[in-house]
Formats: sequence, C-alpha cells, structure tokens
Amino acid sequence: MKLFKSFLVAATLCAALPAVAQDIMVDGAYIRSSGMMAKTGAAFMVIHNHGTTDDRLIKAASPIAPRVELHTHKEDANGVMQMLAVPEGFVIPADGSHELARGGDHVMFLGLTQPLEQGQTVPVTLTFEKAGEMVIEVPVQLAQGGAMPMQGDMQGMGHKHGQTPGN
Repeated sequence: MKLFKSFLVAATLCAALPAVAQDIMVDGAYIRSSGMMAKTGAAFMVIHNHGTTDDRLIKAASPIAPRVELHTHKEDANGVMQMLAVPEGFVIPADGSHELARGGDHVMFLGLTQPLEQGQTVPVTLTFEKAGEMVIEVPVQLAQGGAMPMQGDMQGMGHKHGQTPGN
C-alpha cells in the first residue's frame, strides 16, 4: 500500500510540472473540468519559447475527444463574443511566451468521449511548426476567478522531455 501511495504522489507531481521540448516549454497547463453530460472542454497553459526564432502551435490532439481544435474568442460587430477556430495556430514568439487563457486563446476538445473529473490527468499532444510534437499530461482542475491554478509552489520545478531551455 505504501508503494502505491508513493506512485500516486509521484504521478500527480509529474502531471503538474512544466514540459519541455527543444526550445519550447509548457507551464501551468490545466483542463477545465466539465459536467457529466458536457461534450466540450478546454485546456489552458502558458507556452514559452526560449529559442531565437518564432515557432507556432499548429495542432493539438487527445484521446478524450475525436476533434481537438485551437480556438480564440473574438467580439463581433454587435459586441457579442464568439468562439472561433484558429486553423493557422498561435505564434510563440522567440524568447517570449503565449498564454492560452479562459476568454482568449485555448485548446478546445469537441465531442468528449468521457466526463472530465477533478484531479484526473489527460494526455494532450501539441504540435509545433519547428519544435515538432510534445506530449503533456494535463490535470483536470476547476479554475477560479480566471487564474491558472498551477501558479504557485510547483511552477518552477523542471520536467525534462528533450532539451532543456538554454541548451
């Protein structure tokens, strides 16, 4: 039982740590949990580019939904906010970052095949134009007040997949 508890703690910590691939690092990722009958969900995170050239997030995928799209919110001529797919993806500027946040850019899961439950982790594959594919384990969490729940104690911990920043 003690070994199982240790494994469970280690798995939870790994899901909360930043992920790194080449010069790209993903930090503070979480998926907004949904109700039992919900068919959509969304993921939010900060993507850092420690490289010297811009990169672009061009695609996302996950086994929890048959369609995963990059989305944003935009105000129409009548002042109504609309959610739109962004097929060209999001630029991640050189030596900069791009935040995917509630009310803005995000990863959208369409046709959820299972309910998202608080504390569960979900594999998400992010595809970048230059850095290629990066698989991250994203925790399902309730977000309060629009803040990213992973900002805090574990944000600075390193989790290496590929090269570390600055190498």
